[in-house]
Amino acid sequence: MKIIVTGAAGFIGSHLVEKLLGLGHSIVGIDNFHDFYSENIKIKNVLESLNKVEHLENILLEKTKESKINTLLQITNSDCYSLEYCDLKDSEKVEEIFKKYKIDMVINLAGLAGVRPSLENPLEYEKVNVGGYLNLLECCKKYNTIKFIQASSSSIYGDNKVVPFKETDIVDFAISPYAATKKSCEVFGHVYYKLYNIDTLQFRFFTVYGPRQRPDLAIHKFIDKILKDENIPVFGDGETYRDYTYIDDIIDGVIKGVNYLNKNKNVYEIINLGESDAISLNNMIEVIEKTLNKKAVIDRLPMQPGDVKRTFASIDKAKDILGYNPSTKFENGIQKFVKWYLGGK
Repeated sequence: MKIIVTGAAGFIGSHLVEKLLGLGHSIVGIDNFHDFYSENIKIKNVLESLNKVEHLENILLEKTKESKINTLLQITNSDCYSLEYCDLKDSEKVEEIFKKYKIDMVINLAGLAGVRPSLENPLEYEKVNVGGYLNLLECCKKYNTIKFIQASSSSIYGDNKVVPFKETDIVDFAISPYAATKKSCEVFGHVYYKLYNIDTLQFRFFTVYGPRQRPDLAIHKFIDKILKDENIPVFGDGETYRDYTYIDDIIDGVIKGVNYLNKNKNVYEIINLGESDAISLNNMIEVIEKTLNKKAVIDRLPMQPGDVKRTFASIDKAKDILGYNPSTKFENGIQKFVKWYLGGK
């Protein structure tokens, strides 16, 4: 199949591109290399996903972001992989891509991420996460691309009182703009499924971690700061819980979703992809300390607005429909992450 992967230069996107290419699919990657963090990290992600990291040094010698990306495009584009430098808010550019390629499926991983940043700029989150998604759906309608996978989020559950979180739970009480945009996308996805027969899977990801994870996220940030003898910021008493899910398990779930959509018609499903094993923040720090053999210096701070107290996925539906079966225990995942982190230094 020819598959669009948006956010192809990101953490999850680059891993997914790598896996899909290995399975023989043709990929059109879309990314705008947003300055939420350095474009150099995303350029490296792309090169790693294509096994072309030897070109990184030469690309980074370029003086501007645009020249770096232009060089990247020249190096990476091939018969089975095309990278498009595109902002999903740009409806004309998005349509140009659909005109250029005959697309069989869209996997939309792009968007502005992060609960706390969304509190500062909710209007931009709506334009990117919802508006960009609608631009893709409109093109799918126009060009008869009827298979779609959308990245949703565990943030949708808010401060859900019952655990584990099930897809049938009421999710009308978001506590961050980011979560609200993801809920909106689920609703719009159902509209386009009902009106235009676009088969859709909405995957609610639960705190994905692993190699290439964004440097601002807790596990990556904590490992970096502990090794540099810097204080790590801990919001609250450390008894918030997260269902940390290793990247390989998430990718396996998405690939199973690709196969399911390809084989089935009349599909609209919301599915949790998590590890179904909630870990406290304090426990997470202890595992990192043990893996690094080094104690953290903790800077205790108040709980932040928009943060949920816990996430914990029921994955029964994913198991039943997709055969999803995550296998990476948290301690092993942290060991793999540290090995990758140290190998890149």
